Amino acid sequence: MRAPETARFLRNAAPAFFREISREYKRETAAASLHPQPAKWPDHGLHAAWIGHSTVLIKADGFTILTDPVFSLRVGINLGPLTVGIKRLVEPAATVPRLPHIDLVLLSHAHMDHFDIPSLRQLENPKTQLVTAHRTADLLRARRYAGVHELSWDATVQAGPAHVRAFEVAHWGARMRSDVYRGFNGYLVTIGSYRLLFGGDTAYTESFKRLRSSRPVDLAIMPIGAYDPWIRVHCNPEQALRMAEYAGAERILPVHHQTFQLSREPKLEPIERLLRAAGSSPERVVLHQIGEEFHG
Repeated sequence: MRAPETARFLRNAAPAFFREISREYKRETAAASLHPQPAKWPDHGLHAAWIGHSTVLIKADGFTILTDPVFSLRVGINLGPLTVGIKRLVEPAATVPRLPHIDLVLLSHAHMDHFDIPSLRQLENPKTQLVTAHRTADLLRARRYAGVHELSWDATVQAGPAHVRAFEVAHWGARMRSDVYRGFNGYLVTIGSYRLLFGGDTAYTESFKRLRSSRPVDLAIMPIGAYDPWIRVHCNPEQALRMAEYAGAERILPVHHQTFQLSREPKLEPIERLLRAAGSSPERVVLHQIGEEFHG
């Protein structure tokens, strides 16, 4: 979807979005029913936990990755101690102090439900590297990390044992209405024998076909929610599965559902549709609930 078309679509939909913020302001946020125990994960093998929304903790042969970290109760515009924006349905399954040291943070784009400044400030560490989309590093206190790497589509960087390649997705990157110059990425990460895919936020696109190789993708983290009425910028569950299959993924870890009320579909519809789409191989969908762990 081209930027002018996206902008027109979002302007038309904005009133409904702000009405939803007003309605849910006093709603209580439920506690996560499951809590991962990454301290017990060994330093070999592939492990992951869904913290909530698009935040996934990964450990591959001892190397830790965190995707789109959002731990705040509410995401939006920060006005001192107050945040004006959408509120979580479910608390994060883990807090930052309960996480292991994070070697690499992956940021797909600057939208506030993916690029949460308070969470990123909690994660600042001189031994943590961060990969982000083109022209988004200005939002960070970059000197407080070991390195901040901005990637455009098809650019790569080596972060410790992790080889990271940014690839094209179908979304948009503006944080506010005027900064349409900001990039938006998916990432393919190779660590030793493991290939991991983080789809970020995306509508349906065939760009995932270009990721396929003779080696399978061991785990594809794919967004499956917020498609009604946002199908022009967010894929539905069947499309997410199809794109993961384009890339040669053996397993899919679904994200971007059950955490924020961003759209009209019922809370559990995305995961139910994904499991139906998986047909006779539901085991390919590895995590269904916030806080669950995967061990490969």
